[in-house]
Amino acid sequence: MSVSPSGMKRRGGGGGGGNHRQRGWMPYPAVKLGEPHSRAAKPSLDEMRLWSQSFDKLMRNPAGRNAFREFLRTEYSEENMMFWLACEDLKQEGNKGRVEEKALSIYEDYISILSPKEVSLDSRVREVINRKMQEPTAVTFDDAQMQIYTLMHRDSYPRFLSSSIYTMLVTGSSRSSSES
Repeated sequence: MSVSPSGMKRRGGGGGGGNHRQRGWMPYPAVKLGEPHSRAAKPSLDEMRLWSQSFDKLMRNPAGRNAFREFLRTEYSEENMMFWLACEDLKQEGNKGRVEEKALSIYEDYISILSPKEVSLDSRVREVINRKMQEPTAVTFDDAQMQIYTLMHRDSYPRFLSSSIYTMLVTGSSRSSSES
């Protein structure tokens, strides 16, 4: 086992899976980081209209996540989606060693104050994560993930629905379906 400069374990340590259904958190369909656009390409008009009904429906749909991610990129907040996806990926990992590696990577990429992709979290959540990183598990970032999900839902999602990205998707799809 090696220890990082911050004192976090890189290998070894206890674990235990934890319960990722806490606080009504529903697991999402398996999420692959860097989902290929082809897999999520060409959503139907009905699918796109469902995205406007709820943020959860948008986030459960690979094409919806990709469209929302493109929007977040225009707002310079793509790191929120990338963090959320990385947390979902971590929850799918069953190998304890890989969980610890992925948790450290997530910490360094999105939590560390030295990261250019740092997500905005309150100090209480940061303290909890710092404690949990001594022995990371697949649910180490659940509080932070919920905070970022809520931020995207309340802040970015309403702007996405009125954005040119979403509008062009829906109008382009409705034109295509009316021409068929």
